[in-house]
Amino acid sequence: MTAEQLPMTVPAPGLPARVRIHEVGARDGLQNEKRTVPTEVKAEFIRRLADAGLTTIEATSFVHPEWVPQLADAERLFRTVSGLPGVALPVLVPNRRGLERALALGADRIAVFASATESFAKANLNRTLDESLAVFEPVVRQAKDQGVHVRGYVSMCFGDPWEGAVPLHQVARVCTALRDMGCDELSLGDTIGVATPGHVLELLSLLNERHVPTDVIGVHFHDTYGQALANTLAALQHGVTTVDASAGGLGGCPYAKSATGNLATEDLVWMLHGLGIETGVDLGRLTATSVWMAAHLDRPSPSRTVRALGKTHKDQ
Repeated sequence: MTAEQLPMTVPAPGLPARVRIHEVGARDGLQNEKRTVPTEVKAEFIRRLADAGLTTIEATSFVHPEWVPQLADAERLFRTVSGLPGVALPVLVPNRRGLERALALGADRIAVFASATESFAKANLNRTLDESLAVFEPVVRQAKDQGVHVRGYVSMCFGDPWEGAVPLHQVARVCTALRDMGCDELSLGDTIGVATPGHVLELLSLLNERHVPTDVIGVHFHDTYGQALANTLAALQHGVTTVDASAGGLGGCPYAKSATGNLATEDLVWMLHGLGIETGVDLGRLTATSVWMAAHLDRPSPSRTVRALGKTHKDQ
């Protein structure tokens, strides 16, 4: 067996046949960069991700430029990439103004960003938890009236840098509130990377008990303590088939300084392909894309898989 034939496919029982990767590198990754990445580079990044086989690529965020200056080019970027065939390009919106900006450009998939804790709601949204949910309700309603798919992010599901452990019932309350508003999909965020597999399974089971079906749940793990892949595997064993990841491991969280990078898409794909799980992703092309972006950022990718495979893609 040559290196190109690795990883060897050895399926494990009880896992889904296919996983949809929700790629967040272009939004969640680049918004945390100290330097602003040019619009043309962002657009090429998204095109290369699509060429690698990713079909859901979160493009940008329609937030006020003062909040996230790295994404101040949201309109220009979205116009540039919106015609990619067969690729969903969800965008983050913080409020009705953000939604209106997205709808004006023809966006058909949006996301709202909620918190499972009071402290992060205040740090991120400058509102209490309930106040933030009240802001999202008309946003979700208007989006659904326009036939737009809505994803609800829930941050700090497994731990909070100010509050510590987060009670499971508290997370479930926010998730059910978002579902009741009309969110089509939920993404459970381990924003500071403190989750462990048993914790993941317990939360997923509780959500099922609260009538949140597994098929509307995605997981979003950070790798602060090296647990992201283990936690992902636990979620897959429970039946989750949507996993958020960031090409090259880009990202963190601008409002939680202890948050390190997202689960690297390449590391995820390596594991899934080894388990015989379909992703539609060409790992070689994806690795080459992250090597290319790392050169633009002038620093190496933190992804273990990119580092292992990247030497063969430096000139691509």
